[in-house]
Amino acid sequence: MVRGPETFRGYPRPSGRPGIRNHLLVLNATGLTDAAARRIAGALPGTVFAGTMFGMGMVGRDAELHLAALSGLAVHPNCGAVLLIGADRTRLDQLIAVLDRDGRPYAALGLDEVGHDAHLLSQRSLALGAGLLRRLSAQQPQDCPLIDLLLACECGLSDPSSGLAANPLLGRVADWLVDAGGSVMLGESIEWLGTEEELARRAATPELGRALKQAVRRRLDLAHAAGLDLLGTNPNAANIKAGLSTIEEKASGAVQKAGTRPIRSLLAYAETPATPGLHFMDAPSYSPESLTGFVAAGAQMILFTTGLGNSYCSALAPTLKLSANAATAGALGRQIDFDASGLLAGRTMDDMAARLIEEIAATAAGQLTYGEIMGEGGEAISRFGEAI
Repeated sequence: MVRGPETFRGYPRPSGRPGIRNHLLVLNATGLTDAAARRIAGALPGTVFAGTMFGMGMVGRDAELHLAALSGLAVHPNCGAVLLIGADRTRLDQLIAVLDRDGRPYAALGLDEVGHDAHLLSQRSLALGAGLLRRLSAQQPQDCPLIDLLLACECGLSDPSSGLAANPLLGRVADWLVDAGGSVMLGESIEWLGTEEELARRAATPELGRALKQAVRRRLDLAHAAGLDLLGTNPNAANIKAGLSTIEEKASGAVQKAGTRPIRSLLAYAETPATPGLHFMDAPSYSPESLTGFVAAGAQMILFTTGLGNSYCSALAPTLKLSANAATAGALGRQIDFDASGLLAGRTMDDMAARLIEEIAATAAGQLTYGEIMGEGGEAISRFGEAI
């Protein structure tokens, strides 16, 4: 039986889960202010940038989910304070309301409040950000119960080692965290194709089982309606060259990340789980969009397996990169945080899971991932329809 710590080092928040980092988030709410917001984030030490290039013209479900994602980023556990930037106060008001309800420190400034002068916006925002950073610097992490940890599992540029070893390792860790009262998320809906009947049997209710199967069917129908042949797209050319010939073959390895426990819910993009346990998110499979969906839902950390190497990380959630491919782990020593290749050389799953849990605990306590050190992080909110 895999055992691990009962607490993790975190920063309690006025509402929601505690963070494992205490960043100042510069959150850009409109495309018109993207360049200015990036300048502001670059000039303030210890900040993280996230935002959108859109802000006008989105309608219906697209606008609703986009706002949900921005709202989730604004109150992400790893943000100790938020500096909110936008084109005008009207478009900031919805996010200001979210932050007011949440209770953590923030400041907001619109381009229309400085006479539409982007450089004056930067100047005044730097002063606001400096005050927020000063407040954050006084905070220290505390022991927080493991039940408050939400991990998200992702895979990218997979090869056979992913499905045979690295993803089952995440599944073992997922079982450990769920059994301890914590929460785990899995996404990339199209990569459940071929496994949906098995997943439906693990669903907490028959209705949830049908919803899981429908989520896969809908993604497949979208591909067919667009005349898209998944072969060459998912799996992509690199996956195929590595030995994964079909989406069903790739999916059979990808869902190993989910472990064996019951599935409690099917989440919308950026939706926060309502209960502890294992949750699936109906979301795109492209890593930048997928990770941001998890982060906007509140995941404090991401476990990301790769067979060939994949440097993309979340900006807000430390992203532990794992590989069970010995050649990849050896060649990408400043990208892979955890070498799981021992699983294919005789190490036991329980032994490797115990080591990975130690790495998770160390990361929660402040140990940096290579993605954090190298500045590989970003956030990319998905789009769901046309704009007007």
